[in-house]
Amino acid sequence: MLRRNERVLDNIPVGALGIIALDGCQDMGKRVNDYIVDWRHQDSHEFKDDVVFTGYEKDNYLINAQVPRFGSGEAKGILGESVRGKDIYLMVDVCNYSLTYSMSGQTNHMSPDDHFQNLKRVIAAVGGKGRRINVIMPFLYESRQHKRSGRESLDCALALQELVRMGVDNIITFDAHDPRIQNAIPLSGFETVRPTYQFVKGLLRKYKDLQIDSEHMMAISPDEGATGRAIYLANVLNLDMGMFYKRRDYTKVVDGRNPIVAHEFLGSSVEGKDVIILDDMISSGDSILDVAKQLKQRKARRIFAAATFGLFTNGLEKFDKAYEEGIIDSILTTNLIYQTPELLDRPYYINCDMSKYIALLIDTLNHDGSISSILSPNERIQNVLEKYKNGEEI
Repeated sequence: MLRRNERVLDNIPVGALGIIALDGCQDMGKRVNDYIVDWRHQDSHEFKDDVVFTGYEKDNYLINAQVPRFGSGEAKGILGESVRGKDIYLMVDVCNYSLTYSMSGQTNHMSPDDHFQNLKRVIAAVGGKGRRINVIMPFLYESRQHKRSGRESLDCALALQELVRMGVDNIITFDAHDPRIQNAIPLSGFETVRPTYQFVKGLLRKYKDLQIDSEHMMAISPDEGATGRAIYLANVLNLDMGMFYKRRDYTKVVDGRNPIVAHEFLGSSVEGKDVIILDDMISSGDSILDVAKQLKQRKARRIFAAATFGLFTNGLEKFDKAYEEGIIDSILTTNLIYQTPELLDRPYYINCDMSKYIALLIDTLNHDGSISSILSPNERIQNVLEKYKNGEEI
């Protein structure tokens, strides 16, 4: 992992750091806060007593923000302390459906729309008093509706423009469904980060017998959209790469889209090789399991499915079955969105923690430092591979 002390942090902070972790993202917010508190306590910064570094070293950077609701289901954002002059980082998990609220006596689960609305409420409560507003939204709201096909709404572009109009300076997301969505806000800060390094590290920690070369391993893209991820991993690890494309029936429309008839494979033989399937999200899981079955029929050895976001919208039963039947060996997803306790208990599940990475991003941006080295994981992946080959602890 990139060490904090390897970065140049000589710049004066933009403002005193303030982290607002919205409901549903508070566990991640606490972990991120703990890292930054720890680093700044250890840091023997020569300017700590300088007036421009006021509020630099604290025991807590979390700002108390609440979004209480009226009986009708309407809500308001409230800040429990002053944010004037602060460099504010708002963290939101739009996929956390575990939260509920009462509306006219009925219990409603929080939807992505509710979380996005709460984010706007808290930005409105800041009321322009913050020095700078940054939004860390790991799963980009409405990112699956990133392009228009016929008479459709462009929800993701609208949401980004709305945030920018409300005064947001930077938006940081992870593995956006299509990074070109940033064209909607070309004059504002937008970063999409891929957790490839954390996937590699998670896999190497779990399996001690991996042979990482083109003869024993392949990177697979489950569809055309994920090709870039698989190409990147294949190039960094010097692997072969294969891909599937979805053959659809364009004469029918089911649930708003053309149904998939089959997944067709393009690539060299996978026989006897370990395979990493890479995607941005596992939603229902039908596509990734179908791809895994086809790879098994082609005599692939072990199959690891890595996706930034594990939504598991239809539950875990089909994954349990696939694991028992030997179709899938491991599933890797991050803790960037809500994970059910059942998922964390599964023997095939590898959890990739992203809290330290987010803490590094926040700490560096607060200093107005360059995050290029944090965004590019090539060097860190090579270092962790070297350790693995030498039998060192990762």
